[in-house]
Amino acid sequence: MDNKKDQLQIELTPEVAQGQYANLAVLTHSSAEFVADFVRVLPGLPKAQVKSRIIMAPEHAKRLLYALQDNINKYEKTFGAIRLPGSSDGTGRTATPFGLPEGMA
Repeated sequence: MDNKKDQLQIELTPEVAQGQYANLAVLTHSSAEFVADFVRVLPGLPKAQVKSRIIMAPEHAKRLLYALQDNINKYEKTFGAIRLPGSSDGTGRTATPFGLPEGMA
């Protein structure tokens, strides 16, 4: 079997490769899907724009959770623990930037 033939080819366009900066994620779900809205909040501005929305099946959301945990573990092994402000043990809850109140999702 030819491995190159069976490999998924993923294309990254220059526009997408530049990425979008987000400092807030709003997560919601239904029985059929998870929705992640990535938002850029800037100090002093009364509105914040959703920069990207990702919609995925629950199974893919769980795979993403595991992939993020694996990558965070590898990062912390290399660079040290990631500390979250406002928590004594560094784990804490999610937080919103710039002291904004947390929403209920």
